Amino acid sequence: MTSKTLINYFNKLLPLSKEECSIVEEVFKERIVKRRQFILQAGDVCKQNTFVVEGCFKMYLVDPNGKEHNLQFAIENWWIGDIGSFHSEEPSKLYIEAIENSVILQIQKKDQLRLFVDYPNFNRIFRVLAENAMVSQQNRILQNISTTAEERYLDFLKRYPQFFNRISNVQIATYLGVTPEFLSTIRKKLANT
Repeated sequence: MTSKTLINYFNKLLPLSKEECSIVEEVFKERIVKRRQFILQAGDVCKQNTFVVEGCFKMYLVDPNGKEHNLQFAIENWWIGDIGSFHSEEPSKLYIEAIENSVILQIQKKDQLRLFVDYPNFNRIFRVLAENAMVSQQNRILQNISTTAEERYLDFLKRYPQFFNRISNVQIATYLGVTPEFLSTIRKKLANT
């Protein structure tokens, strides 16, 4: 059962009681997602928080010129969602698309809020997740304004080696804020050093 993966994940952050494990099995719904299928499209309200059990996703914005800008990738044991749309209940500007055939667990906002009230451990767990996400986002912004594209690429390689057989160089380039051609130049330069 896929909920066991999520329960194990939570237990590493804060051990759950039997009752808390049961509520996880009740409120998180399993969904099978095929490659290139969307779990969120621009204009829709993000109604679920999503935990990736198996597979790979990308979250991106499409600018007025039709260019994709990747904001996040998510693989096994990662969370993905438009947190702004989820909390404000306003339409999202983002897309979340499966890069691979995937299995996810999703929780509706009302159920997540109920967890926070009825089971305080989940309030603590999700606070830690939010804090970790904020730290990561802050580090990414600082990196984007203070490092070269080559440094950003090297850092990406170091931090996320698990992505390199799963996402294309074009997707990595849009995440790093460079053109695929520029990324190719960086890769060739590094290969020759």
